[in-house]
Amino acid sequence: MILGKVIGTLVASQKEESLNGLKFLIVRRVTVDNEETSGYIVAVDAVGAGVGEMVMVASGSSARLTRLTDKRPCDAVIMAIVDTWELDGVEKYRKD
Repeated sequence: MILGKVIGTLVASQKEESLNGLKFLIVRRVTVDNEETSGYIVAVDAVGAGVGEMVMVASGSSARLTRLTDKRPCDAVIMAIVDTWELDGVEKYRKD
């Protein structure tokens, strides 16, 4: 799983028919210390996430295991919105 921050949206009016109705978000990877990295991914949103939220992303074949993405050609899916995380007893992130 990947930890990331939603930084934008993506709209594709021409796409594979099985992708119709899916919402795509751009997610920047973050470290466990809550520092943004230079990497990003485009992921299908299965949980109603929005720009600015911290999320957990499943990738590869696991991305096709949600109800929304089942049997669809998806390589990344947002499957959780993060409320908080700790590292070595220190809180690194808390959703406002």
